[in-house]
Amino acid sequence: TDKYGFIGGAQKYSTESAQEVPLEVLRHREAKWLDMLNHWDKWISKRFKKVRLRCQKGIPPSLRGRAWLYLSGGKVKREQNSGKFKELDSMDGDPKWVDVIERDLHRQFPFHEMFVSRGGHGQQDLFRVLKAYTLYRPDEGYCQAQAPIAAVLLMHMPAEDAFWGLVQICEKYLPGYYSTGLEAIQLDGEILNALLKRVSPPAYRHLEKHKMEPILYMTEWFMCAFSRTLPWSSVLRVWDMFLCDGVKIIFRVGLVLLKSMLGSREKLKACPGQYETMELLRALEPHYMQEGFLVHQVLELPISSRDVEREHRVQLKRWRKIHGELSYKSPPRMHGAHAIMSAEPHTRQDLRQKPTIIVQYPLPSDTQSEFARIKKRSTIRKAPNPTVDIPNPYALSADPKPAALNNQTQETASSNQSNHPPPSLQQSHLTTPENTPSSDPQPPQPSPNLSPQPSPKPNPAHPTEIPHSSNPAVTVQPLSSNTNNSAHLTDPPPTTDSTPLPPDDTPVNGNSVAAPRVPGLRRSCESVGSEDTYL
Repeated sequence: TDKYGFIGGAQKYSTESAQEVPLEVLRHREAKWLDMLNHWDKWISKRFKKVRLRCQKGIPPSLRGRAWLYLSGGKVKREQNSGKFKELDSMDGDPKWVDVIERDLHRQFPFHEMFVSRGGHGQQDLFRVLKAYTLYRPDEGYCQAQAPIAAVLLMHMPAEDAFWGLVQICEKYLPGYYSTGLEAIQLDGEILNALLKRVSPPAYRHLEKHKMEPILYMTEWFMCAFSRTLPWSSVLRVWDMFLCDGVKIIFRVGLVLLKSMLGSREKLKACPGQYETMELLRALEPHYMQEGFLVHQVLELPISSRDVEREHRVQLKRWRKIHGELSYKSPPRMHGAHAIMSAEPHTRQDLRQKPTIIVQYPLPSDTQSEFARIKKRSTIRKAPNPTVDIPNPYALSADPKPAALNNQTQETASSNQSNHPPPSLQQSHLTTPENTPSSDPQPPQPSPNLSPQPSPKPNPAHPTEIPHSSNPAVTVQPLSSNTNNSAHLTDPPPTTDSTPLPPDDTPVNGNSVAAPRVPGLRRSCESVGSEDTYL
């Protein structure tokens, strides 16, 4: 399949005529469209010109389905008629229309991967949408030209969204096109002929000379919105502009094709009769249908919605003189998304995007949400529940402690001191009774003139006398004042967790220059009762 889903490039000239958009530009446009869709009512009411400009540049493929639903008003229609499609889908359709719809299913884009298999999910959804429309509008029923319209919508959105998009196109954009008698399409054919007289007089004179009625060549163009005529890349760009600006885009595309094929004397020489002219209009030149050429010409053509409405009134008056009143009273035509949004009252809730895939995680019953949504100025405020101060685990020694947890902290510190060695022991500070300088703050030492203080009593839980053979990797040199040839461990004052730890390369004995350094003891996983851990 190609990037549009057609097998073997069946939609003619799709690959050759497509304009490649750089990935960076595409991502930039997606961000703009996401912001616009999330604030759709403001953009439509206050900045519609910018919306139109972005539709003319092309809607990003990843957001085209959602944008079409918003442009056509199908999103509001779906929200205001919640559950209607499911109700229609569960009903049995009129056997007369059901039989016709089933015969037409395999004819709609048979080389697209979605509709290639009989009874596949694409054909099933297409049947559901068309059957639901015959139940929604039983007075209008089903027309064969509705099938390609519904199929194009189904390529970009789910069945329910495609149904409401089809409803909006049939009721707002092209009212009366699919009713019995096809009077609306005949009337628009006369409008197209009158506008052609302004845009391309040679083409108009040629068609008048050979008495070619517009209904002969423009019926499929208009009723299928060029979905079965143009290359697919051009179809998508035309639909982007059509759903934004209304039926004037369809008129412009038809006028551009007629002017390009019949607008010069050289081209008219190749079709001297009615048969040759019809064959020429059925086999349009690929160059004129390419995305770049066609979109540029459509935007340059000076045909507005006012011109279409003015000509509509003129041709309707002529129709009534010749044929009498219209047998089918269609609702007034809406020219684009701005007119539809202005005519149909809606709320912000109708435009809010709802997720299509919802994953619910089980929440514990005893937990409450930390935040409560307060409906005031659309802000989220913290719930007024009493909270407990949690101490900073990385606090400094000078930081004040929370009053609520002072007692608990003190109890924890005392239990830590009794159950675990002090930090200086964990860092293996081996000192003699004559305390040597170290990185830890020590209490002031007595002067040598005073009587010597007795050595602190060793903790019975931890041995203080370490034999030289206990760890061959660490050697402790005896000092002259130590007659027992053993080192004593001195307990420093108790410290809290906030006391800064000495660096890893602190010497084991500060009095010895060649004392070994033990960088890994701080991270030791050994038991605190092991003598090897101290060393």
